Amino acid sequence: MAAKIGMMDSAYFVGRGEILAWINSTLQLNLSKVEEAASGAVQCQLMDAVHPGVVPMHKVNFDAKNEYEMIQNYKVLQEVFNKLKINKHVEVNKLVKGRPLDNLEFMQWMKRYCDSINGGIINNYNPVERRDTCKGGKEANKRTAPTHASKSSSAAPKAQASQSTRKNDAHSANASHKTAKPATNAGGQVYDEQITELKLLVDSLEKERDFYFGKLRDVEILCQSPEIEHLPIVGVIQKILYATDDSPSIMAEAQAMLMQQQNQQLALSPILETSEEKPKQETQKRKNISTIEVDMAASSTLSPRQRLSDISDVHYCGSPLTNC
Repeated sequence: MAAKIGMMDSAYFVGRGEILAWINSTLQLNLSKVEEAASGAVQCQLMDAVHPGVVPMHKVNFDAKNEYEMIQNYKVLQEVFNKLKINKHVEVNKLVKGRPLDNLEFMQWMKRYCDSINGGIINNYNPVERRDTCKGGKEANKRTAPTHASKSSSAAPKAQASQSTRKNDAHSANASHKTAKPATNAGGQVYDEQITELKLLVDSLEKERDFYFGKLRDVEILCQSPEIEHLPIVGVIQKILYATDDSPSIMAEAQAMLMQQQNQQLALSPILETSEEKPKQETQKRKNISTIEVDMAASSTLSPRQRLSDISDVHYCGSPLTNC
């Protein structure tokens, strides 16, 4: 199974240039943009490089241009993920649109995964030969071959230009004028790459901002629920949430509010004790009243003879001739 890679993992901070260099060196391609891998064929071959024999390369289409053809490549990739028990959700609908940020994030994940297999070391793998078995693979190899040849051929005109400069100053001026144009084009390409990287950085920062804003919104909704909105701690949390500046005094005021509420609770505790004593006194009074009622009930149940005896006892005890 693949290692869990969170959105804040260092894998998602790998630059676009490093990703392109890794793809081109591993598969011997000449991609200039990450979104050129939107067809899914590059991802399939990267999995074939780290897991030889698992990917059915004859089903991969390197010449996929339409979305339904690209989706077939991603189906092959998903089957490989299922075989290897890799829990990775592939957002095919976004990738086939060729969006730079979505394709960059997926290739960043691919690099992180491939580096985790055997330390990223790939031995005895011939990417050109493996592409020959794919649909459109031979054409892809032909497109990459002239680029390498053009680099070697570009060295020859430079050598001829240097010789011509020694022979004729006019030719040297023309050569310098021609070389100035590629320099300006190269400088413009560098600026374009920097602008693209800055745009991707802004997109990632906006995504991070939206993530933490959603967390704060959840806390705010929870504090507004009737079950807990009356709790003292909720008022402290709301004071921090609704602060209009980042002054450190906000946290100090929130802590002071919390201490004040704790002191108020301690001050109200003796009142609670006196309120507990009152029920005890009332129960004692009820016991005394119940005892009197029992005595009256007992006297009412005596027979007339017992009552006369009691009266006579009282009469004789009240006579001066008797000593009670």
